[in-house]
Amino acid sequence: MSLYRNSAWFLKGLTEFTKGAFLSASKNFVEKDLETSVAGRSFLITGANSGIGKATAMAIAKKGGTIHMVCRNKDKAEEARTEIVKDSGNKEIFVHILDLSETKKVWEFAESFKKKYKALNVLINNAGCMMTKREVNGEGLEKSFASNSLAMYILIKSLIPLLEKSPDSRVITVSSGGMLVQKLRTGNLQSQRGRYDGTMVYAQNKRQQVVMTEQFAKVHPNIHFSVMHPGWVDTPTIANAMPDFHSSMKERLRTPEQGADTVVWLAVSEAAGKNPSGHFFQDRQMVSAHLPLAWTHSSQLEDQKFMSVMEDLAKSFQPH
Repeated sequence: MSLYRNSAWFLKGLTEFTKGAFLSASKNFVEKDLETSVAGRSFLITGANSGIGKATAMAIAKKGGTIHMVCRNKDKAEEARTEIVKDSGNKEIFVHILDLSETKKVWEFAESFKKKYKALNVLINNAGCMMTKREVNGEGLEKSFASNSLAMYILIKSLIPLLEKSPDSRVITVSSGGMLVQKLRTGNLQSQRGRYDGTMVYAQNKRQQVVMTEQFAKVHPNIHFSVMHPGWVDTPTIANAMPDFHSSMKERLRTPEQGADTVVWLAVSEAAGKNPSGHFFQDRQMVSAHLPLAWTHSSQLEDQKFMSVMEDLAKSFQPH
């Protein structure tokens, strides 16, 4: 089945995830969806100093939004902020330095953000971490899981009170098409068993993000949750972690702006908010989060067990 999944995924990718596929899909985009001002609305974007995150921050800044850039590297973040302010003319751009792989610090950041700011309209979980070998953080957690899954869970969990009191609040998560080859697994979250394959661990984290989005949407109907696939995008993460794929597909990869298009659409457009909460999007369309006949669906019991494990794990690192 994994051979079928991988073959089906690659064929789907060639027809739907490339630059050409974006240009084709964009012919059906409604231009006026993005002809909107978001002045007075605030957006927190993780991984906002490069790639899709930076393109998203730039696009929303140009529409007047207040941007909170959550980044790991201070120099790169400040450089990106300067560029965004210069190009957008918007000075309401704030930098927050945080390494999402440091679990206690994610809690501390979210709790202090909640105390300092009175509103947050949109949380965009964009930062991604793909490891080439298994590494653990200072708290003993595998870094890819800590950065991609647990950090997202904690940010959402902590910031929900702020989001719920803000009008038209949304949570958008940038997933990956790689999750289409993965079924949710709760038994090996730290990748302690078996050979470590960083690409597959990343894909599993991305499946976890889809499940979290679906489950949070059920519990918090006042917030619009969505998760999306940006397509195959030419980003530093792909170039560094998947050099062979990057070099062979380089001419077909989307630009960061093309990859960010659906993120921006989900974050600012009225049309996006009319879709049901908790779903998966690609090129401004709600699509299935599963390949046909790939057996990647998990049961309601499995999903709930996963959320319970995440809750217990998150709580164990919560500052008191």
